[in-house]
Amino acid sequence: MFESLQDGLSSAFKTLRGQGKLSESNMRDGLKMVERSLLEADVSYEVVQTFMKNVTEVAVGEKVLKSLNPGQQVVGVVHEELIALMGPVDNSLHLRGKDEVSVLMMCGLQGSGKTTTCGKLGRMLKLAGRRPLLVAADLQRPAAIDQLHVLGEQLEIPVYSDRAQKDPVAVCNAAVQQAKKLGADVVILDTAGRLHIDDELMGQLTRIDKKCNPHQVLLVVDAMTGQDAVNSAKAFNEALELDGVVMTKLDGDARGGAALSVKQVTGVPIKFMGTGEHLDALEEFHADRMAGRILGQGDILSLVERAQREFDQDESAKLESDLAKGEFTFDSFKTAMRQMKRLGPMRKIMGMLPGMGKMLDVMGDADPEEDMRRLFGIIDSMTPDERKKPKLIDQSRRRRIAEGSGVEPSEVNELVKQFDAMAQMMTGMAGKNPRERMAMVRELQGQMMQSPDGQLRRQKQGTGKRLSGKERASAKKDRERMLKKLKKQKKR
Repeated sequence: MFESLQDGLSSAFKTLRGQGKLSESNMRDGLKMVERSLLEADVSYEVVQTFMKNVTEVAVGEKVLKSLNPGQQVVGVVHEELIALMGPVDNSLHLRGKDEVSVLMMCGLQGSGKTTTCGKLGRMLKLAGRRPLLVAADLQRPAAIDQLHVLGEQLEIPVYSDRAQKDPVAVCNAAVQQAKKLGADVVILDTAGRLHIDDELMGQLTRIDKKCNPHQVLLVVDAMTGQDAVNSAKAFNEALELDGVVMTKLDGDARGGAALSVKQVTGVPIKFMGTGEHLDALEEFHADRMAGRILGQGDILSLVERAQREFDQDESAKLESDLAKGEFTFDSFKTAMRQMKRLGPMRKIMGMLPGMGKMLDVMGDADPEEDMRRLFGIIDSMTPDERKKPKLIDQSRRRRIAEGSGVEPSEVNELVKQFDAMAQMMTGMAGKNPRERMAMVRELQGQMMQSPDGQLRRQKQGTGKRLSGKERASAKKDRERMLKKLKKQKKR
C-alpha cells in the first residue's frame, strides 16, 4: 500500500536534507519532486495543485528556511497537509440505542467488494455488542444471495433474503420491518451493484433510500481503480448524499491516489478501509495514522489496538508472568510468535512499525511466514527438557533436531546461538507497555540495519547464501553489541 508514493516522497525528502542550507530555490526544486510523486500515485490533479499550494506557502516561509532542521520541518508540513487532505474523519456510525433498529445502506459498483464488506462490518458490530442482520438485496447478481448466506453462517449472523421477490426495495423494507422479530438492532442492506453507474441503478438505490430511510449510507469503492473510484464516489454522493466511504483492497498494489483524493473531491470521508480478504481485515480509517504510513512512520496505534483485540489473554498473562520471573524458554518464544501471527501477515505487521520499510527492502523476496514455519518445526523437534533448557542442546542433539525438522544443522546452530539475545530482549520487556516494547525492538533492529555488516548479513540470508568466516565474525559482534544494549536497558 502506497509503496511507490512512499519511495517518491522519501527521495524528495532525502534530496532536501542533502542540500545543506536550504534556500527558496532548492526548496522549490524538492517540492516539485513531492508534486511529481503525488501525481504518479494517481492523486487528482486539482487536489495535487491545492495540496502543493498549501505546502509551498508554509515550506518556503521564513520560519521553515531559518529553522535548525528545515528538511525535517518540511516533512512535518507535508504530514500536516496530508492529515488535512484526508480528514477530519468521524468513524462513528451514529447507531441508535440497542432497543431500537438502526439501518445501514451499503452501495457500490460490482467488483468493489461490497458483499464481503457487509460481512466484515457485521463482524465488527457483533464484536462491539450489537446484533446485526444482513439483508440480501442484491437481486442483480445471482450468486450474491448465496454469498451473503455463506458469510452469515461463517460469522453466525442471521441473513434475511426472499428469493421469490423481484423488487429489492420490497426486500429491504420487509427486512427492516421484521428486524426486531429477528432479534436484530442493526440492519445492513447489501444493495445491487453494476459494472458502471447507470440511471436504473441510481433509481433503485434512491427508492430504497426513501423507503427505508437509512441512518447511514456507505459507499464501497475499490482503491485499485484509482481516480475511477473518486469519480464514482462523486456520482453516488450526488444521488444519495453519502455519509462515508469504505475503501477496499488497500492491501494490494493501489498507488493511493483514490484514498488521498476522495475526501477533497466529494467532501465525504473514508470511514473504514479493507486491508485483506479475511473477514477481520476491516479497520477504522484515521487520517493522521494513514499520513504516518505514507511517510514511512508506521502506525503503532493501529497495531496496538489490533493486538489488544487478537491476543489470547490467558496466553499473554502466562507469558508476562514467566518474563517477570526472568524465564524465557523455546515454549515461551513459540507462544509469543503464535500471538504475533494472530495480527496478520508478518510483512504487513512490519510495515506498520516505523522504520521497518527499509528492512523489508533488504529482505527482498524472503518470506517471513516460511521462516516462522521452519522455526516452529525446529522447536517442535526438541524434547520438553531441551525447550525449557536450551543449554542442553549439544552438537549431537542439534543434528537430531535438524534431521527431525528437515533443516540443515547450521539453522539449528544459528537459532540456539540467537536464543540468548532473544531471551535477554524478551525478559527486558517485562513490565513495559506495548509502545515501550515496540520502541525497544525498533531501536535494536534500527542499530542492526544501520550497520553495514548487518545489512550485508541480511542480504546474504535473504538469498540463502552461506556467510563467510569474516561475515560470521561480524554477525557475532552485532549480537554482542545487541546483548550489551539489552543488559543496559534491563538495568535501567
